[in-house]
Amino acid sequence: MNTTNQSIGIRYNTLKRYQLIMQLYKIHKTEDIPDTVILRKYICPVYPISRTTFHTIMCTPVNKEIAELETLKSQQLRMAI
Repeated sequence: MNTTNQSIGIRYNTLKRYQLIMQLYKIHKTEDIPDTVILRKYICPVYPISRTTFHTIMCTPVNKEIAELETLKSQQLRMAI
């Protein structure tokens, strides 16, 4: 996979934003509040995203992908030296 520092940075920032959205979700999620209400009342005012994007975010293994990106970045740094 041909990745540049720019593409790694873009994906890293996207995953960090996903983490923030997931934190907002976890703060407000209770058993009796549906996900659509949490999206509409708490997430959309801060991060205007669609329901489809919200479900994509919730299904993304953020911590795993961030760890993979950091490994990839450290490998590129070693190759540059």
